[in-house]
Amino acid sequence: MPANSADLPLPVALLKVAEIGFELRWDDETDSASGCDFEVYEEFEAPDETAEWFRGWTGNSNVDGSQFRFFGSTGGGDYAGFWLVRPDAGIVKQPVVYIGSEGDVGVIARDLGDLLWLFANGSAPAEAFDDPGRRTQPSEALRAIAEQYAPGKSRPTMEIVAAAREEFPNFSEVVDAMCQ
Repeated sequence: MPANSADLPLPVALLKVAEIGFELRWDDETDSASGCDFEVYEEFEAPDETAEWFRGWTGNSNVDGSQFRFFGSTGGGDYAGFWLVRPDAGIVKQPVVYIGSEGDVGVIARDLGDLLWLFANGSAPAEAFDDPGRRTQPSEALRAIAEQYAPGKSRPTMEIVAAAREEFPNFSEVVDAMCQ
């Protein structure tokens, strides 16, 4: 775990993503939604806030979620953040996880660079977790950020998520072990 990880600033690339944001659009004619429901915070969630909801989510008062740094959420209460599992690696080299309000959990990107390409491809964390092969509307603005901070890492969302799941196949068991 990086030293002083509770005091880490949000990576600049994520701050730039937050400036652009995501848009969820509703089509009254087809009664369907398109786009993404996701908000990137301007700073990492405070550890005490993480501990409060993580204890409620797991039903375990002995856990605090300190192995995570959450940087965004959906309106429905799904979270995305870095899992501090790689010893001596900086925050941008840590895998990115999705924790859904209904109990879904998974690793969606091996690091920040992969996450930026998920965003550029038109997927937010929930969409990448639920259906990495879905048809999306890529974002030129988010692509510019991905090209600046993760050049040469462009791949389809399905490949990014598959590589993350392959590298960290036991994430759900790790989280399940924390639940009561």
